[in-house]
Amino acid sequence: MDKDTKKLITKIRNLGIEIHTSTKARGHQGFYRQNRIDISKNLPEYRVIPTILHEFAHYIHHKLEPSMGITGGTLGKIFNEFDKDITNIYEKELLSVTNFIDKQSKCEKLLQHKQLIKNKILIQELIIKEKYPKFLRSKKFKEFDHYIKKTKAKYLLKYDRVKIISGIFFKKTETYTIDTLEKDFPEMPREFCAYLRLKSLQKKQTRISARINKLNKYYKKPTELFARFIEGLYQYPQTI
Repeated sequence: MDKDTKKLITKIRNLGIEIHTSTKARGHQGFYRQNRIDISKNLPEYRVIPTILHEFAHYIHHKLEPSMGITGGTLGKIFNEFDKDITNIYEKELLSVTNFIDKQSKCEKLLQHKQLIKNKILIQELIIKEKYPKFLRSKKFKEFDHYIKKTKAKYLLKYDRVKIISGIFFKKTETYTIDTLEKDFPEMPREFCAYLRLKSLQKKQTRISARINKLNKYYKKPTELFARFIEGLYQYPQTI
């Protein structure tokens, strides 16, 4: 630990705040709660001071707005400004700062993955429409529903991989997957295989969207916007 880091830790401890640098910080880079700051022992040296400052900003915000740990806080309390039009400008500016210092906040990889899944869904839809040109994702696929209930492939509507155990005395185990549909069910029409894959892809798309929404909600919390602003002032003072 370098001299600057030790000096900062001493200053924070002199304010009566516990600070620990030998924990896993509950799986985060840093963690603040109830007058205590934990910094992950696994952080590279260059990330230690920015993370300490980030968590210290949460401490300051908590002093201004004790409920911020539950509610995410408000920009009004941080900047003592309650005009909605002005705080909206602050939010936009702080989000730009967040996007600059934390590239993950843009969710670029997740958005790319979501687009890839969308393209794959369109391919499966085209396969289905070769036989059923009136097929719509928004409506029931009656022909498929009638067919699928007679086959063990019906379990793949809910799971991408299933293991079926049958028999009482002599148990038989069968494993089926979305990736091996043609092998597992050689009699299944191509368009029905495509529909099963389409449904699997839609589930993946839903999970990715939920992940993106969760991250956006986290990064847009006023307490996180403020903390990354303070973190950014240390790392890139001129740019910020």
